[in-house]
Amino acid sequence: MELLFLGTGAGVPAKVRNVTSLALKLLEERNAVWLFDCGEATQHQILSTSLKPRKIEKIFITHLHGDHIFGLPGLLGSRSFQGGTSLLTIYGPKGIKEFIEVSLKISETHLQYPLEIIEMEEGVIFDDGQFKVEALPLDHALPSWGFRIIESDKPGTLMAEKLEAEGVFPGPHYKELKAGKSVQLDDGRIIHGPDFLGPDQKGRIVAILGDTRPCENAVHLASEADVLVHEATFSGDSSEMAHRYFHSTTLQAAEIAKKADAFKLVLTHISSRYGKADWNTLRDEARTIFPDAEIANDFLEVPVPYRSTGGASLK
Repeated sequence: MELLFLGTGAGVPAKVRNVTSLALKLLEERNAVWLFDCGEATQHQILSTSLKPRKIEKIFITHLHGDHIFGLPGLLGSRSFQGGTSLLTIYGPKGIKEFIEVSLKISETHLQYPLEIIEMEEGVIFDDGQFKVEALPLDHALPSWGFRIIESDKPGTLMAEKLEAEGVFPGPHYKELKAGKSVQLDDGRIIHGPDFLGPDQKGRIVAILGDTRPCENAVHLASEADVLVHEATFSGDSSEMAHRYFHSTTLQAAEIAKKADAFKLVLTHISSRYGKADWNTLRDEARTIFPDAEIANDFLEVPVPYRSTGGASLK
């Protein structure tokens, strides 16, 4: 599981930051990519990566401002040209269905794959047993949503050394014991799978929030997240401006991460008023409240390893 930032700017494209789009790479977990927002020129950004549009399985749209959706029609059309044939599901606020259908109809774009568009309601919007996605409204100038992606826990590893000490060696019994079943050995003994399994591997949690002022739903979505992706449109000394424009500052994003007991914070949606010379300052502002904070730039990759491997360190 990895996060790949395709666009990290706010409002309009800039020379060093495109507008918002973020890929959650689940290639090992389900051979798929989930996209969060699709600002203008997202497909151009993808050309600079190893991502394949046909691998995009789901797209989650936080809200309907142009810098988060204007790249959708082009990407949907290109996915057909580039060999995409599998179902693509788009989740978004009310109005996303009309935007997509009108854009494709007027441009006579004919998709060669099935497209499902789901206008979200509050709560769990997806759950297939492997991953669950919860969506909650945030506080923005128009309806904006945040997402909590939860991976299911995995059974612990089989304790082979303990089994061998009992005279049980690799073979068919291992599979049954790994599944938690009880088996009878050739000598008549019955052993139980749970007795030979290590602790469950806790699933990972990623929180990805749309544009927002600080709010309680942001804290809920980010609770104990391995990685929280939070907008930081403005610097810490611009709280009045951030409030007026329904955005957050670096310090406010850090406060959300702290309240939520998140593990790592990545700041994104950075205003173009801040050049490269300012980026470390913005990051350091957040670190005064939440030490494990980073500022995203286009094409940054953030691995999300299991917590036991030492957390989500940056490449």
